[in-house]
Amino acid sequence: MRRIRCAIYTRKSSEDGLEQDFNSLDAQREACEAYIASQKHEGWELLPDHYDDGGISGGHLDRPALQRLMRAVDEKRIDQIVVYKIDRLTRSLADFAKLVDRLDAAETSFVSVTQSFNTATSMGRLTLNMLLSFAQFEREVTAERIRDKIAASKRKGMWMGGSVPLGYQPDGRTLKIDEAEAETIRTLFDLYLKLGTLRDVKERAEELDLRSRRRERAGGRISGGTHFERGHLQHILSNPVYAGRIRHKQKVYDGQHPAIIEPVVWDKVQDMMQSGAAVARGSRQKATRSPLAGKLFDETGDRLTPSHSRKNGKRLRYYISRRLVKDRSRKHPDAWRLPADQVEGLLAELIGQHLTRPGAAVAMTEGLTAAELTDVSKKLQDQGDATERLALIERVGLRQGCLTVRLDMAMLADRLGRKPEQINLGELTIEAPFQMRRRGVELKLHLGEPPAEIDRTLVQNIMKGRSWLAMVIAGKTFSEIADSDGVSKRRVQDVVNLALLSPDVLDRIAAGEQPDGLTTDYLIKTRFSAVWSEQREQFAAL
Repeated sequence: MRRIRCAIYTRKSSEDGLEQDFNSLDAQREACEAYIASQKHEGWELLPDHYDDGGISGGHLDRPALQRLMRAVDEKRIDQIVVYKIDRLTRSLADFAKLVDRLDAAETSFVSVTQSFNTATSMGRLTLNMLLSFAQFEREVTAERIRDKIAASKRKGMWMGGSVPLGYQPDGRTLKIDEAEAETIRTLFDLYLKLGTLRDVKERAEELDLRSRRRERAGGRISGGTHFERGHLQHILSNPVYAGRIRHKQKVYDGQHPAIIEPVVWDKVQDMMQSGAAVARGSRQKATRSPLAGKLFDETGDRLTPSHSRKNGKRLRYYISRRLVKDRSRKHPDAWRLPADQVEGLLAELIGQHLTRPGAAVAMTEGLTAAELTDVSKKLQDQGDATERLALIERVGLRQGCLTVRLDMAMLADRLGRKPEQINLGELTIEAPFQMRRRGVELKLHLGEPPAEIDRTLVQNIMKGRSWLAMVIAGKTFSEIADSDGVSKRRVQDVVNLALLSPDVLDRIAAGEQPDGLTTDYLIKTRFSAVWSEQREQFAAL
């Protein structure tokens, strides 16, 4: 008789009750031990190691005991994993796909003692997918309820926790003023009303030795207690909590806590910031709405011009090749149409990396003394917000897979307090890999290789297709399924086909590594082959 080595895995989401002599983890283990004992005639044998995760959510795989268990599986020291219920192992379908891949590689399966299936059979896997879908649905519904409760509480002006703003201390479901810190907040608002720029406020705050809150973290680690950076100052000056209000997403409500700053004063500061008063020192010009206008060029030398559209009342900005504007009668498949916010953010990030890299002061200047280099290094580390960094751009060249940025020598020299001839010309040009990834109608831009990104719509439709296929196998017609789910019969027929994707394609989709063109619309419109080997050839061409 073959010996089957069994390991029991237990988990509990909260720490409540774990201090008891007999807790939930013990109850799960007792049930699993009894099940293994009942299978002794099949050669099942319980291993002595305990794999228990107490107080850890099943929504992720970053669990110490689970990691130890999977290492033992990889080393082929376990033949069968036994759990009380499948959601003890994972509540995520994507995580389940990763676990099954590792279990298959080690020729290991797992069984739930309260649910009649195991992963050694195809029907067991189908049942498991359906159960996991409901487990994930339950977790998402719970999260939605929590979000709804938080939103309702904030509409009433209640403080719902999180990082306590400087100037306040928590007081139940509201805040109370910390007078010592509140004086710092009032001073910062007064400085901005007087000086009008974040750069000047930062310098003046340092002279006054104004500092952020000092916090002692776990393990004795100290954070805070430092001078304010520009980003921190902007966050403070734009935070409605100081005017006695509570923000929730895009809406602001009257709070139940006292205001540190008079609402009329706070509103005036917001008007100054929105009007573009906080621009580079010495300039009183308002920031342009399209800071890259006239600076972007594609591989044909055609300039990209600002454009916009409206969707649901929201203005969406773009930079598009000029030939799309001049000649609307023709199609231009090689023309560019880039989302403005993304390309501006990407270029600001690239310039920031270039200016703040180690040794930048030495590389970018010539003929400076040690003291002058120290001054330049400090100014490079404080190159302002995204608008100020974009102002340094003279020209950007775009081509597939790469972008080239040329900085304005005179403007950079002025920013650093140097003469143009002291700037190294070779350091004014930046080249970087540049990728675009499309998911349906959405386009995302990335420096370097784009990270793996899961197409959640596709994953949800595959789960729905597998669920509907199970109903068909159980004897239901397409019309009955359509009526019960409130969709058309054609939709059911289209989505059910997604259940025919091969396991290796499903693994790539679950990891977000499928080809960019492999979307729900593509799979439905192309009527892909049900033969797995033909699927691989078809999808490889995307």
